[in-house]
Amino acid sequence: MQSTKILNLMWVFALLSLVAVGGGTAVLPEMRRMLVGHFHWLSDKQFREIYSIGQIAPGPNMLMVEVIGFRLAGAFGAVVVGLAFFIPDCLITFYVNRVWKRFEGSPWRTAIQRGMAPVAIGLMLSGTYTVAKISIVDLTTGLLALVVFAILYFRHVNPAILIIIGGTITLLVHGF
Repeated sequence: MQSTKILNLMWVFALLSLVAVGGGTAVLPEMRRMLVGHFHWLSDKQFREIYSIGQIAPGPNMLMVEVIGFRLAGAFGAVVVGLAFFIPDCLITFYVNRVWKRFEGSPWRTAIQRGMAPVAIGLMLSGTYTVAKISIVDLTTGLLALVVFAILYFRHVNPAILIIIGGTITLLVHGF
């Protein structure tokens, strides 16, 4: 049973790594669909909490995949998921970059870059929508999301300050 789960974890995260065009946020909808909807390994609440940890922890936010691997299959699961998620993407990026440099100045390269930009933006917006859908659960979280968006849109404020204030407000409203 455990070896099947490890193989499924490896397969799911290797596939997710190939879809990570535009960054980790781009894979969140599919990651949620697979982990919560298809395999039922996590609940929406667990997925949201792991995502939140990935956002506030130092380093790349997609290290959250290792937390998922650890939660589902222990330390070995964390290693397997980490390798499955990061190695394929790194190898593809390395080799594509070598080819990419050869076509510098080519109209094909420019066309591909212009075509990929809207795709990456769409994937990131889809990821943002997915996180918002499972995170905005009541009036307080909805208002916090709107206020934080407005602050970040109109002013440059350190997001860490907004995270601390948002967490404090949520604790005061919902309690410990």
